[in-house]
Amino acid sequence: MNSKEIFSNRVDSYVKYRPSYPGEAIDYLYNTIGLQPNCDIADIGAGTGIFSALLLERGSRVTAVEPNPEMRRAAEENFAKDNHFSVSPGSAEHTELSDQSMDFIVCAQAFHWFDRDATQLEFKRILKPGGKVILIWNSRLTYGTPFLEEYEQLLQTFGTNYTQVNHKNITPEILSSFFKKGQMQVTHFSNQQVFDLEGLSGRLRSSSYTPVPGDPSYENMMAELRNIFERNNQGGQVFFDYNTEIYWGEV
Repeated sequence: MNSKEIFSNRVDSYVKYRPSYPGEAIDYLYNTIGLQPNCDIADIGAGTGIFSALLLERGSRVTAVEPNPEMRRAAEENFAKDNHFSVSPGSAEHTELSDQSMDFIVCAQAFHWFDRDATQLEFKRILKPGGKVILIWNSRLTYGTPFLEEYEQLLQTFGTNYTQVNHKNITPEILSSFFKKGQMQVTHFSNQQVFDLEGLSGRLRSSSYTPVPGDPSYENMMAELRNIFERNNQGGQVFFDYNTEIYWGEV
């Protein structure tokens, strides 16, 4: 399965259990980077529209670019009544958007899937002069509490290609080379999800690198997840902590 199809059988879990982004991070986009109501933003690799929703709430016009038909359909259904939202079946490398049509480009939880060289050329083409690119990840903390460390070990044990597709493989040096020399700016915010066992199970299933029902290792993985939850829950809850990372500048 290629990267553009990998979430096709995980859309429901993705919609329900993937984290949104902290309000402080969205404030930063508008107050510091310069996004505005009524500006034109391309959300590249938009998935089901988790990030698009936050931009639409601020009154910006959003064009979601998403090559996966199942995820794109979920986004279309979510925002069918919002006339500030449109969707394209393109990809980061071939967005199908017009030359110099976008004030900003955002990529939330998606950039590590892209062909960087082709994407850089495409982004330059569709951005207006002075337009900026914003790369965002909710980076799950893998240490600091027994739960976070045991969950990470679960992924190391059962993940099918976890180390290959982990966005942490994209180093600051790689990111810096995507932007104009000396242009990249970086900031961080804290984010958190709180899960009961059902929510934790859904969050695990939403990840591209975990076995799906019917896979020989799926039941063993879910049994170990229940064990982790039983050892670590506080009042029936566990805490997923994230570092929301933002990298931005001109390309």
